[in-house]
Amino acid sequence: MNNPFSDDAIDDLGRYIKAQREIAQLSVRHLARVAEVSDSYLSQIERGRHQPSAQVLTSIAKGLSLSPDVLFRLAGWLPPEGSPDKNAVITAIEADPRLNGRQRSALVQTYKSMVGDE
Repeated sequence: MNNPFSDDAIDDLGRYIKAQREIAQLSVRHLARVAEVSDSYLSQIERGRHQPSAQVLTSIAKGLSLSPDVLFRLAGWLPPEGSPDKNAVITAIEADPRLNGRQRSALVQTYKSMVGDE
């Protein structure tokens, strides 16, 4: 089976889940029941010994009252939060009603030349 996680990502994810479980004062058994996985499986995830599926991560996130995106980012399935969306600036320029077509075009061209994205 292909491993979409790096070993470090698996370890970091497991440590994060364990820390969040402890902060929430939940036992392994309780979180495992909520996430509908076995105690031993959850323990293996927390120790970085097992690669969880998206469904399991979603269930664990629910049990910890977290957005699944938090765990997906740690797993490397989503870009880090706050990472720039290359098109966000261009989209904002194009959507700004205060600019006319020529101004939009000039700003987009200037932006692309500055970030080296031509």
